[in-house]
Amino acid sequence: MPGPQAGCGLAPEKAAFLKESAESPLEWAAQEGIQDGDSGKAPARQGIVWRNVILMTLLHFGALYSLTLIPKAHLLTLLWAYLCFLLTALGVTAGAHRLWSHRSYKAKLPLRIFLAAANSMAFQNDIFEWSRDHRVHHKYSETDADPHNAQRGFFFSHIGWLFVRKHRDVIEKGRRLDLTDLLADPVVRLQRKYYKTTVLLMCFALPTLVPWYSWGESLWNSYFLAFILRYTISLNVTWLVNSAAHMYGNRPYDKHISPRENPFVTLGAIGEGFHNYHHTFPFDYSASEFGLNFNPTTWFIDFMSWLGLATDLKRVPEQMIQARKERTGDGSA
Repeated sequence: MPGPQAGCGLAPEKAAFLKESAESPLEWAAQEGIQDGDSGKAPARQGIVWRNVILMTLLHFGALYSLTLIPKAHLLTLLWAYLCFLLTALGVTAGAHRLWSHRSYKAKLPLRIFLAAANSMAFQNDIFEWSRDHRVHHKYSETDADPHNAQRGFFFSHIGWLFVRKHRDVIEKGRRLDLTDLLADPVVRLQRKYYKTTVLLMCFALPTLVPWYSWGESLWNSYFLAFILRYTISLNVTWLVNSAAHMYGNRPYDKHISPRENPFVTLGAIGEGFHNYHHTFPFDYSASEFGLNFNPTTWFIDFMSWLGLATDLKRVPEQMIQARKERTGDGSA
């Protein structure tokens, strides 16, 4: 594939964005250890990213230590940490996932700004990169082009995929995706441009400083509970969608695909555990069937719609859902 220097036909705004973010297709490949012209060669191995291994190990040990601080902390600090967790989750579920990855609804500028800020609090890659990888995941699910391919086991799909460089197929397929809708959103571009700064403010500084400044919590407790513990839990909850929800549960909508309905993941991931439904109907803003389901993300989007900040909510007709159940479901619902 020719690089941008060879005239790849990128629109001016797309070319400028890629240049600004240092992520042209060739630069993306180079960062992953892939040379131009190697696309037909199978990689001998996916190199270990030791930085991620070390940082994630330290983070999880820090989270275990954080548990010992809970009895010593103010109740307000624990409530604040939980509030930050909910904001973090919404930045991923209502933001990067249902809005930007799947375009299952439209959001007015104030809501997009809020979700982008919440997404920076999540610190799970910026919206552009998160959405790009998620679209690859859906298009090539359970193949080597899937960034967290569940066929490689629970550990890999949960966290192991972050410990190695991307498989060549992930990069090759990701190059071909149409990401013009993401590039056209100034909120996405701005968040990506200032991502490190927004992460420092939203993920680290704000959660840590508010309890210390507002009700006299110690910086030590604030740091470990509102940042370390909250961040670690939010990461693992997101990862469970990639691992547990692809392995454990029923498949009432399509028994031929790996994703499952997992109520435990739903509880932690505020509504993202209806995964067999979601992979069957990925354009549905609710990511679950009609009825009284525990789906706080859907409730949030519905509330934003009531306020006039969310529009064009896409929904699958009930008749289509029932027909799909009868045709490809496992009979569990």
